[in-house]
Amino acid sequence: MAGNSNGSILLVEDEENLQDALKLNLELEGYEVTTAASGTGALKAIESEYFDLVVLDVMLPELDGISVAETIRLQNNDVPILMVSARNTTADKVLGLKKGADDYITKPFNLEELLLRVQKMIEKNKKLQEKGSLPAVVTFGKNVVDFKAQEATNFKGEKLTLSKKETMLLRLLIENRNEVVTREKILQAVWGYNVYPTTRTIDNFILNFRKYFEADSRNPQHFHSARGVGYKFTD
Repeated sequence: MAGNSNGSILLVEDEENLQDALKLNLELEGYEVTTAASGTGALKAIESEYFDLVVLDVMLPELDGISVAETIRLQNNDVPILMVSARNTTADKVLGLKKGADDYITKPFNLEELLLRVQKMIEKNKKLQEKGSLPAVVTFGKNVVDFKAQEATNFKGEKLTLSKKETMLLRLLIENRNEVVTREKILQAVWGYNVYPTTRTIDNFILNFRKYFEADSRNPQHFHSARGVGYKFTD
């Protein structure tokens, strides 16, 4: 996410003119916008990137918005979802909210109202994230990790650039410090919607963390394997 961005949004809308107009207006408000035109496209984007909000149309090709919202929640992903739909009955709204939407706005909508709802949802989510999650910069031993910049400085004073997946995995392990995080939870949280790599892939990430951050990678102090179960981070 760009440093001057007000937040990152996944805009899921298959009507091209509306998608273009919404993207432009959201970008003018300072948001970083990724677009998808189908339900499966939306899930692929969520797999590979963190978003502060999903603006999700209900009527989509391949997989409808209700199914997309349900899948996102089944993955234990709590990204806020603003559902947009031409269906305006109470039953439709209730279904959308039951399946995982946080808010529901009907077409045709007032642009100013949509932008205000987007702003409020992102602000609320950021406050919740700040309360319950790690600070942007974490220190352990003589290592410093800057999650926002996706960078680290290790005990040797070497600067490291972390990939998005490395950053996500590192954050997950440190948030659950002193607890074993199962392979299943890691695969779900970091790789997402049923495109699970082999557990060997996670092993390789852990080996990299040991090379980066451990004075003795064969006798790790921070990154531990729990054979057959998962991995654990300790200070």
